[in-house]
Amino acid sequence: MRKLSTSLIILFAGLNTTSVLADTSNTTEEDTSSRSESKKDIYDNENKHVDDPTRVVTKLGLAGDYNFESEKFGYSISGSIGLSDAQKINLRYHPDSEEWTLGGSWLFNFGIVNFNFGKSEYEDGSNFNNYSVGTFVPLSYFGIEPAGWQIFPMAGFNYTDGERPLNEGEPNYDDQNQYVLHPSDSTGGYLGYFSLKPVTEEFTVITFAGASVGSDDYFGYWLGAGMGYKFTKKDSINLLGIVTDNDYGAEQKIILAYSHTFSD
Repeated sequence: MRKLSTSLIILFAGLNTTSVLADTSNTTEEDTSSRSESKKDIYDNENKHVDDPTRVVTKLGLAGDYNFESEKFGYSISGSIGLSDAQKINLRYHPDSEEWTLGGSWLFNFGIVNFNFGKSEYEDGSNFNNYSVGTFVPLSYFGIEPAGWQIFPMAGFNYTDGERPLNEGEPNYDDQNQYVLHPSDSTGGYLGYFSLKPVTEEFTVITFAGASVGSDDYFGYWLGAGMGYKFTKKDSINLLGIVTDNDYGAEQKIILAYSHTFSD
């Protein structure tokens, strides 16, 4: 099993919940007003924090990273297209590795659902299709915002199929043909959190952490922290440090990301 994609886990998750539509024909004006105010709080994307993972907007992002383990630089292009106050299309592409993901998000009363499909290729010839669905639950909607921290618990499921070389010790491993590709599939899940703490109107502290489990006793974790800076209403940058460790190795990265929002 290959490791779960950290970028999918951190940047493309959502709340898997059911939207209940009620018959309002016999409700009072007060009830209707109360529901409208609640909906406004949840779907008011304009006034959400720029890094709020439940925000549904049209935006474009560019990110560069440095991997201390491989001593290599990488970069990615990401974006979203808002279709309404509740739905958007998400995409991400890594030109250097040709890794990409495409998916969609749907905002519900208590969070956001994100579905994603992606393709990954590696230097050893491995190639995988990734399918995922995940969750972000904004605790502030429940009145929980300790010391001004906006906390978003997250959870999700991931399925991967593709081809990879066998590892030494696995059945059918051939030392003379180490790079022969074999069919492979795996399932996994994760739990974690993402949090924001606005320090000033421009500066925000960001933290996140989580753990993942999967097929063949796979286990991994990730954690990170950094700072966001909003220099205009629609433009911001983030500087993040990320540490991951799992059955396939460890990575330490520093990421500098810029995003521009086109929506109001």
